[in-house]
Amino acid sequence: MATSNLSVLVTEGVGFIASHVITLLLEKGYRVRATVTNSQEESQLRTLCSESKSILEVVEIGLFQDQGWDRAVKGCRYVIHDASNVPGSASLNNDSPKLNVQCVKRILRACADDGGVKRVVLTSSISAVHDHSSSESAFMDEEKKKIYNESDWSHVDSPGLDIGAQTITLVERAAWDFIRELPEKKKLELSVINPGVVLGPLVCGFPSRSLEIVQKLFERTLQLIPKVHFCVADVRDVAQAHLKVMTLPSAATHRHIVCTESIWWRQIAHILFTEFKPKGYHIPTTVAPFFVTWLGSFFDRSTSMIIPRIGRECSYDNKRMREILGVTPRDLSQTVLDTAYSLIEKGYIQKSKRHRLETELVSSKEDEIENNQSKPHQPICCVH
Repeated sequence: MATSNLSVLVTEGVGFIASHVITLLLEKGYRVRATVTNSQEESQLRTLCSESKSILEVVEIGLFQDQGWDRAVKGCRYVIHDASNVPGSASLNNDSPKLNVQCVKRILRACADDGGVKRVVLTSSISAVHDHSSSESAFMDEEKKKIYNESDWSHVDSPGLDIGAQTITLVERAAWDFIRELPEKKKLELSVINPGVVLGPLVCGFPSRSLEIVQKLFERTLQLIPKVHFCVADVRDVAQAHLKVMTLPSAATHRHIVCTESIWWRQIAHILFTEFKPKGYHIPTTVAPFFVTWLGSFFDRSTSMIIPRIGRECSYDNKRMREILGVTPRDLSQTVLDTAYSLIEKGYIQKSKRHRLETELVSSKEDEIENNQSKPHQPICCVH
């Protein structure tokens, strides 16, 4: 069946991951329906996809809204929902897990009742596989020798587990339970993607929380780097994985870890330091002593969230991503640099004076070359 005959619903279309997924779907010829919450988001999507030859339909509906989801899924063969797109842990409260679980059930119920949806792709998170915020000694000892894979789950009742990790774990478990309990006549397939911390260039002008890992290194407020370890995924690899998971028969009923590799925050800083110091940026590369980070947590709630993760290293197996989905991870250094350049271009990182002058000089030379090329060719006069 031609892709032009297949419609895909993508929720929260201006999201960091979702906007990349939509771009790929349109390139492949799919008809795309995207949900937005307001007219500003719709304008962003229309601009993003203005040159696409495929059809983009935009539906305004709130993620936590009860009505309208039957209309949103109608006529769609596939549905892609980014459940990992929850607020930062500092913004969550005790009601957050319940509200997000209700949200995913609401969307899945609409898909099951519609009868035309073949498969739902749920974007979960590596935090649902394992999150190193738990203070339980058994998990801390396990981390040193274990490589986590899709069979592993974060323990939601583990002491100290970050509420964000708890929320996304409960949401994914609820999704699997919902699909499992559907009556036979309403059965549909579920596939899940568990990406690491997602970095890469922005498509829409709405930044993701994960990009703060790079953004904060450019801000003068961060002089020392907490000793924190991240499992990083490139947003373009994550988008590609969504398309593979959506249609591959072998992807149904499975989870898929999508990540490049795990890396310390200071290693990300060194990549940026090498590239951007000559351009006039001041990137810190010194690791903060634990006492300094601990002291800062009393004044900044977001800092307090990383205290349990200090010094803890985790590894994850991306074999399924590489061998089943056929997605080869991009070079991590390039991912980090593309993130930074995108944030600068979009105005989320202030351009240094040296970088601004350098950019203006390059732009001036390019204009000069273009003007010279556009001038009519002058005939050569020969004097005898």
